[in-house]
Amino acid sequence: MSELLVIRHGQASFGQDNYDVLSDLGHQQSLAVGGLLRDIGWVPDRLVTGKLKRQRDTLSSMGFTQTPEEHAGFNEYDFGDLLHARFKGDVPDLVKGERKTHFRALRETVFEWQDAAFDGASETYAEFAARVETARAFACDTTAKRVLVISSGGVIGQMTATALGAGKRQMMELNLQIKNTAMTRFMFSGARFGLHEFNATPHFMTPAGADLLSYS
Repeated sequence: MSELLVIRHGQASFGQDNYDVLSDLGHQQSLAVGGLLRDIGWVPDRLVTGKLKRQRDTLSSMGFTQTPEEHAGFNEYDFGDLLHARFKGDVPDLVKGERKTHFRALRETVFEWQDAAFDGASETYAEFAARVETARAFACDTTAKRVLVISSGGVIGQMTATALGAGKRQMMELNLQIKNTAMTRFMFSGARFGLHEFNATPHFMTPAGADLLSYS
């Protein structure tokens, strides 16, 4: 069996004009998870990221030097676009900037998106699910034994729910649990693909590491 280790990007820039930039904490988290993998001798044979800056920069800060491949299927869904479509261009200020309100609205919005309850989004949920599956198949179409992917919470939630045969709502319930630089591990061989470990952060399980924990 081969391993597909999917790591969520480090903390990005919530509430800033450009979310797609790692914070200082995000770089520290990335350094910590990269250091842990090297310490335990887990060296990837293949590297893949989405095309988002926060994903590519997470891999760079992890310290692996191989040239990564990119696949847009590992990009996050565009939550700004979903909120814009749901609220018809008039997103309330609290949803934009107050953390608890934002994530409550995001959860509700994704559920409505899954049900096709509003129009105008640049991508349907069915299209999102299909491209994530295409990206997963791309990452697993390899002779590599250890594949490292840097992606985002929604993608990881979707991959995990699919692997478990869970309903579509579980994608978002899982998404909201995933910590920055958490590791979700799948095992694969041919058509066989299964979840082995979800949302693991051993690099935060020390007094110093605990200060690095974040969810957004």
